[in-house]
Amino acid sequence: MTMTEPPAAEPPAAEPPATEPPSYEVAIGSQRVRLPLTELSDDLTVALLMTIDRGVAFISRAGADLAAALAGRDIEVVASAATLGIPVALEVSRALGLDDYVILQKTPKAHLADALAEPLTSITTGTPQRLLLDRARVPAVAGRRVAFVDDVIATGGSVAASLRLLRAAGAEMVAVGALLTEAAAWRTVLGADAELVTALGSIPIFRPTPTGELVADWTG
Repeated sequence: MTMTEPPAAEPPAAEPPATEPPSYEVAIGSQRVRLPLTELSDDLTVALLMTIDRGVAFISRAGADLAAALAGRDIEVVASAATLGIPVALEVSRALGLDDYVILQKTPKAHLADALAEPLTSITTGTPQRLLLDRARVPAVAGRRVAFVDDVIATGGSVAASLRLLRAAGAEMVAVGALLTEAAAWRTVLGADAELVTALGSIPIFRPTPTGELVADWTG
């Protein structure tokens, strides 16, 4: 009987080279970061900054940079909006030597049943919301020099709603600070309040070409 060798095994197929997901590099104050590009619709892609995912060292340094940029405004209290603005408010307050900050909420809770409220639509949620200010926190801003800070100023709608709500509570708005501004549509939405804005950096939005490539749009 003739013995035959079994056929040689086929070599495993080569893995295709890994491709990096699309991203955009930007300077945020004294730091450089790479932000993932996230599609929000067929016609709009944004560079997404998630402050809650960037770690303590990043937000501590960014907060100190923003506080330095806002110096000289005689700020008495810092305010922001949940959720991504919370670490910004905390670190800016710390760097300014302040021991309190005010957060405008978006989720109704039992203690906010009679809160001051302002309608809001965000670019990242796309659904109508309400900004809520606990009436117990009104004395923290009433008659005081307030800086509103946030992670990114995109369309400007969130900031405009926040400023209306804080002014309804009696705040004197002396500054708006952001880690980034996005494109330029926010200037029209904010109107005269655009002059209050100080940011550590800026990013465009991105639009697809007919061939599917993304191009930067700085006008928005």
